[in-house]
Amino acid sequence: MAFGSFDNRGENHTLSEINMVPLIDVMLVLLVIFIITAPLLTHSIKVNVPQVSAEPVENKPQSIDLAIDASGQIFWNDQSVRLDELKQRFSTEAGHDPQPELHIRADLDTRYETLAEIMAAAKAGGLKRMGFITRPADTAAK
Repeated sequence: MAFGSFDNRGENHTLSEINMVPLIDVMLVLLVIFIITAPLLTHSIKVNVPQVSAEPVENKPQSIDLAIDASGQIFWNDQSVRLDELKQRFSTEAGHDPQPELHIRADLDTRYETLAEIMAAAKAGGLKRMGFITRPADTAAK
């Protein structure tokens, strides 16, 4: 900063002026840097991307309807099966892509032991999606 001038003629007071030369130097250096780097930022490479014309096919998983009546009889999609046949069927169905969903419908009087055996067989067979089908409380009382 300038504290005085050469033509002060005996006056002793300071001048409060900002020296602009260093600020202008910095500004010019930044301007040169931006002029050099700006073309590099807009440089791009042309790539021919393939166009998709078909819509993706969505494979919806099938469902297996497994019903158990009060006597413990098991029905696979309305066909009667034995418990030992279920293990082989579960492992066969688990190999499909996508895996089917297992929907279990059980009678109110079905023993828990039967349900536990079926769920264990499904897990051992490799099925990962399992659910229970129930009736709402107002229709179950009728």
